[in-house]
Amino acid sequence: MKTKAANEVVMEFPSQSRNENFARSAAACFAAQMDPTLNELEDIKTAVSEAVTNAIVHAYPDSIGKVLLKIRICPENVLELTVRDHGRGIPDVDKARQPMYTTGGQERSGMGFTIMESFMDQVMVRSVVNKGTTVVMKKKLSSRIRAPK
Repeated sequence: MKTKAANEVVMEFPSQSRNENFARSAAACFAAQMDPTLNELEDIKTAVSEAVTNAIVHAYPDSIGKVLLKIRICPENVLELTVRDHGRGIPDVDKARQPMYTTGGQERSGMGFTIMESFMDQVMVRSVVNKGTTVVMKKKLSSRIRAPK
């Protein structure tokens, strides 16, 4: 069941590597309204960077497709980040989530999902071959006490 978001944004962009930095910056800017710590902002940016890079590199290896980034502010100070593509999909999600596994050649580390999991509280991956992949990441941000005005 989908929880009601206090605020959300959806953006779509071409699967070009130059858009990875845009996606991570946009996610950090949107999350800033939750007053995260600097470390939490860095975690968010890193996880988005990994998910978007996976979509760019693996979903559309020989073409330019669309990548969707959805960011939601959910109850209990939870930030939900969704990265979706309509590319070639992942034949074996469990295998793809193993550290050091890659289909991207020698220049890829195979650590994308591992990094996402280390910076987020929850990472869910759904994929259908030749239909695309959806990565949903959730992170509960600290509630910082604010001085009264």
